[in-house]
Amino acid sequence: MDLLNTLVDKGLRRELPTRGEALAVLATSDDELLDVVAAAGKVRRHWFGRRVKLNYLVNLKSGLCPEDCSYCSQRLGSKAEILKYTWLKPDQAAAAAQAGLAGGAKRVCLVASGRGPTDRDVDRVSETIAAIKEQHEGVEVCACLGLLSDGQADRLREAGADAYNHNLNTSEATYADITTTHTYADRVSTVQQAQAAGLSACSGLIAGMGESDADLVDVVFSLRELDPDSVPVNFLIPFEGTPLAKEWHLTPQRVLRILAMVRFVCPDVEVRLAAGREVHLRSLQPLALHLANSIFLGDYLTSEGQAGKADLDMIADAGFEVEGSGTTTLPEHRADALAAGGCGSGGGCAPCGDSASEEPPARLAATGDEAVAVAAEAAGAAGAGDARTDLVAVRRRGAGTDLPPNA
Repeated sequence: MDLLNTLVDKGLRRELPTRGEALAVLATSDDELLDVVAAAGKVRRHWFGRRVKLNYLVNLKSGLCPEDCSYCSQRLGSKAEILKYTWLKPDQAAAAAQAGLAGGAKRVCLVASGRGPTDRDVDRVSETIAAIKEQHEGVEVCACLGLLSDGQADRLREAGADAYNHNLNTSEATYADITTTHTYADRVSTVQQAQAAGLSACSGLIAGMGESDADLVDVVFSLRELDPDSVPVNFLIPFEGTPLAKEWHLTPQRVLRILAMVRFVCPDVEVRLAAGREVHLRSLQPLALHLANSIFLGDYLTSEGQAGKADLDMIADAGFEVEGSGTTTLPEHRADALAAGGCGSGGGCAPCGDSASEEPPARLAATGDEAVAVAAEAAGAAGAGDARTDLVAVRRRGAGTDLPPNA
């Protein structure tokens, strides 16, 4: 297929595809799907080999958020029955992180619900970073605390944070449809503040919220221009009690096409297979490893992921290997540019910043709780047409238990 040959050549040169080429990837047929995966896999292997980076979430503060993001179980007015608790103490967070690190994770992602941190919150997170790094000197720590105020990114960097996550989530044109309490521009500004402070930028998207192919291409092209080092690709988990509870638009085939498009547009960045992979990819999860070079191990913030041992078995069975702590994730040109204040710090490394021409624990839980399942509940595979909602059910982390956080 001429399209795929062109996209592979561009990916190996870090050249941006045209919008038409990106849209064409999303429009390929099921008969062409394995060809698409194989082509994007060539680009993935060129820049990252067969390594899979493991990341681990620690939910520092859960629920009670004043923002109204329609997709989120922690949103203002959410009726989702999730665990709610205020800030974990540094030693509690460090103990929670230990489960993921024991399973092979090399990055710990510290996440807190809310619009953004107060200066006291930054102090709390700084103490938590110190507690984790005291026990695990080489671990990467990424903070995800919402919208940043002036100077807070610098303080996090000084405290030892390596990266900051703040997702764009969807296209600028449709952002107001999912959130009204802050703007798309607010999110872009926070990523740029993190980059200016020398933090490695992590920013991605959520697919499956009813967006069009054009919206998906728009947000991925915006990410390319923003130039983060890491792009997590999330797939909506339709929580009961949220406005998007009935939004079931994804099939395994569409998820793979989306991941392939992201890889072609962002060939040399860490593409992370994130929330919702278990729900929407199901038995096709191993194919996604040919597209993404990074995954979350174990559970997410308020929903259960795949068992940690199953993640590790999947990686090995698919012929990939867990990325070791002594290995640099990013390709040399990006790692060098990051150290010099380029890639991931807002400077870009041409042509990345160019505009478009057209045994771990039996179950690893994000905070150590008994988790909530996101699982296939019936045998069989989804058809190539509409999403099959009868195959999956979303259950909450901690559902049916009275366990406190990190029990």
